Amino acid sequence: MSSTEKMPKFPKTYWREIELPAFNPLEQDLSVDVAIVGAGITGITAAYLLSKEGLKVALLEAGSVLNGTTGHTTAKLTAQHDIIYDELINHFGKEKARLYYESHLNAIRFVENSVKEKGISCDFSKQDAFVYATTDENVEKLKTEWEAYQNLDIDGALKDTIPFNIPAKGALVMHNQAQYHPLKFLKALLDEAVKAGCSVYENTVASDIEDDDTEPKVVTKSGYRVTCKQVIIASHFPFYDKPGLYFARMYTSRSYAIGIKTDKDYPGGMYISADTPPRSIRYTPLDGEKEKILIIGGENHKTGQGMNTLEHYEALQAFAEEVFGIKEYDYRWSAQDMVTLDKLPYIGHYTEGRENVLVATGYKKWGMTTGILAGHLLTDYIMKRDNPYMELYAPSRFQADPDLKSVITTNADVAKHLIKGKLEYTDKSPDDLQAGEGSVVMYNGKRAGAYKDENGKLYVVDTTCTHLGCECEWNHAEKSWDCPCHGSRYAYSGDVIEGPTKKALELLAEE
Repeated sequence: MSSTEKMPKFPKTYWREIELPAFNPLEQDLSVDVAIVGAGITGITAAYLLSKEGLKVALLEAGSVLNGTTGHTTAKLTAQHDIIYDELINHFGKEKARLYYESHLNAIRFVENSVKEKGISCDFSKQDAFVYATTDENVEKLKTEWEAYQNLDIDGALKDTIPFNIPAKGALVMHNQAQYHPLKFLKALLDEAVKAGCSVYENTVASDIEDDDTEPKVVTKSGYRVTCKQVIIASHFPFYDKPGLYFARMYTSRSYAIGIKTDKDYPGGMYISADTPPRSIRYTPLDGEKEKILIIGGENHKTGQGMNTLEHYEALQAFAEEVFGIKEYDYRWSAQDMVTLDKLPYIGHYTEGRENVLVATGYKKWGMTTGILAGHLLTDYIMKRDNPYMELYAPSRFQADPDLKSVITTNADVAKHLIKGKLEYTDKSPDDLQAGEGSVVMYNGKRAGAYKDENGKLYVVDTTCTHLGCECEWNHAEKSWDCPCHGSRYAYSGDVIEGPTKKALELLAEE
């Protein structure tokens, strides 16, 4: 059987195989203390904490709760974010590097304490986290990173091997990290928030903020207004981008994961490679500890700039087969993450001087701890409490090194793809497509995008991204149109999947 035949036909994430609450859309104007846009890990954590403070909170979600990046994660609760601490010391100094470590460690402790105190059943377990290397060059980087660990008093060790059939030449362990089922945990927090008076609205798209000095109004696509004292933008990519220009201060990256069963015993621990393409390994228990699902992740690339995206799943499958052997292969999913210019998330005032609009974004694939710490940090902003991490994560920061170089590189890449897309030519027409196939085509003498579904129905869209005019590329694995400039994504029908865009692609034909 070929690898494609083994692969699940459609993407499906393991985490959403639980019953989640459903909420009605907003169908009236509303007045609250805090409006939170985005019901993922950040929005739900903030809603829980603020509701406990006695504030009246409204949580708005464009789709379904916990169906964004939070529902498409590998769910590692760790402060080991690849090889990063030596770089943080060099760019920001020892004190801020230590604050970074502490803030993520605090997020893990919050989850652990909440699980114990509230009796939340979410497959939480303490695990060691490992970065491993298969090349001499990356082993040297691990040794340098180990020196940073020692400098920052991080509980870890340098190892020679890992317990898998992988030619690793060394590994760096960070002790006392954790893993869990994120949706089981966050569902419990959401239930608590609702009991404390938080109102939740699904299928409610926030499209704008009417701002003044005292009471901003979140405007929905349906024309309703939520008047509040504070707005939290926790929508992954900030839906409101007029003054902040966040699209120019971040780039989007996609990564992939598969969920498999194997006959081999799993020794525990969470692993990620220092090598490229990256490989992430962890397990999650099924039915207590009777069975395990292995979650294999990796294959990062900038949105809209990868190869045939099915090949990323095939690469993960080949790796899993070689190292573990695949008995069952039921899940595959992908996620989109924002990466900031200096690799630290933006958490705080949306722009300097605008204290009633707050934002959290740019988690660089480490949202399980970053989303938790963001919920706490934003709560302290709103409650006007001091927090030692405010300066570190403030969106208004700008470090000349490495930010200036990153600004030039990121925007040069955008310009390259803007021009490349406009000049691209294809001799393919919609009539050439097979059922289930999508492609850039020529339609009425112009570049367009076409997809023919399994029943032979054809959808033709204008591929020009409605955000800033780049040309979208076809994503084979997810059956979507992805913008290589700023990461907007559209369904094959042209409907918006992910921002920064707010407007659908023009549907040219449906037949």
